Amino acid sequence: MARITIIETGQVPQKYREQHGSFPDMFARMLRAEDPTATIEVVSIPKGDALPDPGQIEAVLITGAAAGVYDGLDWIAPLENFVRTAYANKTPMVGICFGHQLIAQALGGTVQKSAKGWGIGRHVYQVLPENGVIEGEAVAIAASHQDQVIEAPNDALTILYSEFTPHAGLLYANGATLTVQPHPEFDTGFAEVCCELRDGNAPKDVVATARASLAEPMDNAKLGGAITRFLARRTAQGER
Repeated sequence: MARITIIETGQVPQKYREQHGSFPDMFARMLRAEDPTATIEVVSIPKGDALPDPGQIEAVLITGAAAGVYDGLDWIAPLENFVRTAYANKTPMVGICFGHQLIAQALGGTVQKSAKGWGIGRHVYQVLPENGVIEGEAVAIAASHQDQVIEAPNDALTILYSEFTPHAGLLYANGATLTVQPHPEFDTGFAEVCCELRDGNAPKDVVATARASLAEPMDNAKLGGAITRFLARRTAQGER
């Protein structure tokens, strides 16, 4: 049984929270779909919770957020220090969207607002063959971001990629860190909310294309299951 600590770095807007839940709620559903016995603890930075001791947790997942990792907010540097300690300890660690970018920045990568603009709706990513974590040739997952990892850290192998997002999934050399840009925790309903939230600040054609793309099937269970098994397997093997 895995014990996973979710670090909430951003919050679902209040008007959508009753129907869709918080980001930790979404991740709990994703994790328990693969492992119904998973124990989940939540540490919420927006609610003022202190970061846990990386040496006292079994596995950690860092969520998405509206913030940019380069924004200089007072909680970002401590979270980067947490990531570096967890990485050195080989604590099983997964980052999604903001978490993907934050871990990359903490470990020497470069994150910027992309000149390509908003990535929303269903995106298809190629999978690096024989990466040991994600199977198949491609995965289709909902995205919602402007920022991207522009340059991956030296310790990172790119295992998911697309023309729009060249470093969409990173597997790190310590064997216990995996990060992805898209959102396997988002169901189609919340992916639609993300399109709605872009009305007025993303080009109309981009929003319309993104909305239409959500009618196509997505591989949430495939990627979410791979992430859950990654965290549980690393924990079970005691590779820390």
